[in-house]
Amino acid sequence: MSAYLVVNSKISDQSHLDAYIAAVGPTLTGHDFKVLVATTEAEAVEGSPAGERLVIMEFPDKAALRAWYDSPAYREVKKLRLAAGEGFGVIAEGI
Repeated sequence: MSAYLVVNSKISDQSHLDAYIAAVGPTLTGHDFKVLVATTEAEAVEGSPAGERLVIMEFPDKAALRAWYDSPAYREVKKLRLAAGEGFGVIAEGI
């Protein structure tokens, strides 16, 4: 079953986000994934999201997603994303 990483955030430090974007690519090498959505113009129609930045990534299954997300390489790079603003990340399995 496919697994999805959904990250929603409000960016307060663009330089950290830029550094994250420059560094995240190599952490994904060798992992099977698709970026389904990457935008800074998400529009909320219900509730109160963290911000306007939304990223949705698809992996073949939860184990594949966690293999990347929990990898030492991504843990280091993730610090840049977390320093860029506030928000949340969710892992969900689905069709």
